[in-house]
Amino acid sequence: MSRFIRSGLRPLSAVLTMGGVVGSAHAEPGAANRVAQDVTSPADGTDDSRGIQAKGVEQIHVIGHPFNTMHASNDMGRMPQDVMHTAQTIDVVPRELIKQQNAKSLEEALKNVPGITSSVGEGAGGMSGDQFLIRGFPAQNDIYEDGLRDFGVYTRDSFFQDSVNVIKGPSSEVFGNGTTGGAINIITKTPTLKDHYGADFSGGSGNFYRGTVDVNKRIGDTSAFRLEGMGNSNDVVGRDYAYSHRWGIAPSIAFGIGTKTTVVLQVMHQTSRNVPDYGVPVVKGHPITEQSSLGVRRGNWYGKTQDHDNSDDTMETLRLKHVFNRHFTFHNDLRFGEYSRDFAASTPHCANASCSEMQIYNPGYKKVDPAAGVGLNGGPMPYKQSSWSFQDVASLQADFNTGFLRHQVVTGFDMEYVQDSRRQYAYDAVGAHRAIPWQNTYHPQRDAYGYATCRADSGNCWKNTNYSLGRPDSRGYGFDTGLFLYDQIWFTKWLSAKGGLRWDRWQTMYRTWGADGQESAAARGPLGKAPSAALDYHDTKGVINPTASLLITPNSWQTFYFTYASSTTPMGMYVTNGALPIRPVNGQVATQPERSQLYEVGSKMSLLHDRLGATISLFRLDKSNALTTDPVAGQVLATGVKERNQGLELSLGGMILPGWNVTATYALYDPRVMSGPNHGRNIQYVPHNQATLWSAYEAFPGKLWNFTIGGGLTWRQGVYLDLANTAKVPANVEFDSYISHRINRHWVVSLNAYNLSNRLNYNSLFTNRVTPAPGRAFLGRLSMDY
Repeated sequence: MSRFIRSGLRPLSAVLTMGGVVGSAHAEPGAANRVAQDVTSPADGTDDSRGIQAKGVEQIHVIGHPFNTMHASNDMGRMPQDVMHTAQTIDVVPRELIKQQNAKSLEEALKNVPGITSSVGEGAGGMSGDQFLIRGFPAQNDIYEDGLRDFGVYTRDSFFQDSVNVIKGPSSEVFGNGTTGGAINIITKTPTLKDHYGADFSGGSGNFYRGTVDVNKRIGDTSAFRLEGMGNSNDVVGRDYAYSHRWGIAPSIAFGIGTKTTVVLQVMHQTSRNVPDYGVPVVKGHPITEQSSLGVRRGNWYGKTQDHDNSDDTMETLRLKHVFNRHFTFHNDLRFGEYSRDFAASTPHCANASCSEMQIYNPGYKKVDPAAGVGLNGGPMPYKQSSWSFQDVASLQADFNTGFLRHQVVTGFDMEYVQDSRRQYAYDAVGAHRAIPWQNTYHPQRDAYGYATCRADSGNCWKNTNYSLGRPDSRGYGFDTGLFLYDQIWFTKWLSAKGGLRWDRWQTMYRTWGADGQESAAARGPLGKAPSAALDYHDTKGVINPTASLLITPNSWQTFYFTYASSTTPMGMYVTNGALPIRPVNGQVATQPERSQLYEVGSKMSLLHDRLGATISLFRLDKSNALTTDPVAGQVLATGVKERNQGLELSLGGMILPGWNVTATYALYDPRVMSGPNHGRNIQYVPHNQATLWSAYEAFPGKLWNFTIGGGLTWRQGVYLDLANTAKVPANVEFDSYISHRINRHWVVSLNAYNLSNRLNYNSLFTNRVTPAPGRAFLGRLSMDY
């Protein structure tokens, strides 16, 4: 191995790529000081003179530095090249960064990626959990694990995550429909041939308690078993009543490690019992917590005792890789998912312009105004949801020559199906439409009142409800069949072009039934609702998304590229995210899909003998028939509006000096509405400027008095909350720090501090409310690694 070491530095880790299963050797103390380069050992003993990695049975891939992600794998057959040689912006949150920051969830890991914004949902869909926007465009249906879609609506814990890749811009060629702004691909932990036993415990501010285990056991010459487990309980620092309790388990087993055929079976289950936080209202264009005249404390939680968000999510994944020879490799990835959710939340509404009083609406309750004889929407409906999904992706990679041209062809099919069933509930208003009491904005009372849930077709429930289209029960499905083919052609060793397309046929159907007025006319009550027949909505679309790229690789450490890519999001695609994925507007169903096009030019570099990676990119992203979310009903709507986001993105990651690692990003955006009544205004939720920085220094490695100290900054400029640009949330600025001490080879103690300045930031954003981020917090952690 010594012949592969540069600059006199020892290797950090050797990653064995054997038939597709990656096994990472554990770093020794002082790991931040080590660096190495890539090595390939073809099975037939030959090398490809043009630089393509041969398809041997056993290969060794030595990572230069964990914070230099240029040579990180995309870990799927449809994206065979590493990050550096993929012609698109890809931000990687590596395992070492997740570990140093003690990131407990996907949302916390994505704080390191510019252009990612969290949003909240409401209405009959009751969306919450992981709801992200990439470059300002919704990506709640674009979260993947190892290249397969995760349809669940829940907060994803990080206990089974190895790293996170964010592919910026349209990616329908690889991932299928959706991916207007990009895709978030979680790389999961998989079995290795090295026995390993790890565990850690964290505790600290906000009644935070967390424990995880990681056990990897070799069970044969070519097989291994791995078990990940997690238990987590915490309140939210700086917020009243909101909390999260969850546990999870992720066993996996791999066969054929180091052979031509590798099979990995993974199961992931997570159970969550949470109290949702729908934040604080926005009045006069600003959150009420920002207005000195009100003096509302950041901890005020405007909800009720019945609010809850309970979910159970399970996914079973089977991944197969077979290497025929150095020319052909076959992948087949199969996943089943089962998701259930029981949800109810309350929403605050200011009673006057000064918001000195407010009403916190019961979910599903219609406040009757006797003078006007009408009701007001009471916010998100409580509901119970049951969903399941299936996806199978098969791909064949072929590496061959035609004359002096070298080709890498990837072709295959993608089939996915998702079904959702739900029933919306209301709160029994026995007592002749009890009025919702006024609440003091400064001292809200969550137990001021409450009603028991009831079915839509029983008792007094129907008298006070406002279901989607007046029908509480619904069932729908989405079915997508996709075929893809693309070819990367090397004209010379340093010049290549890539082009291809994907065809998808998207079919969706949705039915909603049941009615407030199922009782007789005499029993309809003061609202006088009439019986309602079942409604059916359906849509079928065939779409083609092309892509084309030009890559210049003048040497082994530098890549220049230009790329064009497109994506399509059909109506009805958000099957599990809303009560009515296809919603009629003015009696008509808008069936035209949302389309986006990306133009991007950039460069990626791996510098200082692979110790440091850097990227720069300029892009323009155009979107037509932009989708938006109705702030009252929470449904996804097609607006017909054109939007454009263009800008610059920079990143830097790796080791500057021995023992000193850094990762930094910056994004400059110009987000504009290009048509409609808000032409020329900023796209909501998209900042003009955003930056992150994290750095850590390892001192005295191998000594009894060793320590690692670090910290970082996350900054996001203030953003508009609506397309009319009448409401705005201020900038986010967060300072975090980290210090650790290695007791011996197996034990490490560390301390993380978050939001050291205790600044009032806002994480989740929506049109008429925002959610305050946690305040200053400290977490201690004890880690064991054998």
